[in-house]
Amino acid sequence: LHNSSGIFTPLKTSQTIFERFEKIGKKQNKEQVPPASSFEQQQKKRNAGKMNKKPYSNENGQRSGKFRSLQEAFKALDIGDLQQQLQNSQRVFAENPSVWVKDLAGYLNSKLQAPDNDPALSQHPYDYPYCLASKDLKNIIKTLLGKSPSVAEELFDHCIYSMLREYDKPNGEALYGYRICIQALLMEKPKIATLNLPGYLDLLRTYLNKPTKCLTIMWALGQAGFTDLSEGLKVWLGIMLPVLGTKMLSPYSIAYLDRLLMMHSNLTKGFGIIGPKDFFPLLDFAFMPGNALSPRETPSAQNHV
Repeated sequence: LHNSSGIFTPLKTSQTIFERFEKIGKKQNKEQVPPASSFEQQQKKRNAGKMNKKPYSNENGQRSGKFRSLQEAFKALDIGDLQQQLQNSQRVFAENPSVWVKDLAGYLNSKLQAPDNDPALSQHPYDYPYCLASKDLKNIIKTLLGKSPSVAEELFDHCIYSMLREYDKPNGEALYGYRICIQALLMEKPKIATLNLPGYLDLLRTYLNKPTKCLTIMWALGQAGFTDLSEGLKVWLGIMLPVLGTKMLSPYSIAYLDRLLMMHSNLTKGFGIIGPKDFFPLLDFAFMPGNALSPRETPSAQNHV
């Protein structure tokens, strides 16, 4: 969000139920009352001594996981346990829905650990990984989001920043849980993605030397377009067009626009989004010799123009 000086700053996060339990546990007398256990603490105990099973990452953002495939991870997901965790969160923090949705995102991300090697998910359908979720899981997510409309933007920002932080960890987790929450949110409220495009463009530019992070941001914002063409065009103009000259990002920018225009049969919904001030710079770039596009990408860009 923008502060008074116009600088983009992340939303202030609220404690999750797990973080609050951990703080409470530290304050208790360890000899008399054992610290309250949390979901994260339990996970650490289970993983103790199992270094070979930890997710790993490298400079390219590649991650292995507990499961061989995301489909296996979904099959192993305990829906009953998830419901219990969310009920506890809503009971303890009845007046703080931001905790509920962050607990949902954190739980799903910790459980859906499978190989995660492509920050743009370019080899998968547009609704992947959400399309793999069961009907019961989708209903749980939709119900919780329906109870928490006031913190929708906060959840969106939280998921993006959480994904970026995972890239900084030597043993960072796969990001499927955060991605699913972003997709579920933007399917219902695509305008969330375009509330602060200038701020996210500033963030994107700070990571131009880290294309994995840039592609993750672009993927997250771009999900809005698959529900609403006009919001997708806003994302493309506000986020992807400004970095079209960046060699590592231009292929995704062109591929996104191509997919966006192909999947929406009624393109009139996008009328008025692209004006002369946007069209002519795009025209210059598409037909300019020596641009950042490859010979394979240039015809696609010119055709769309």
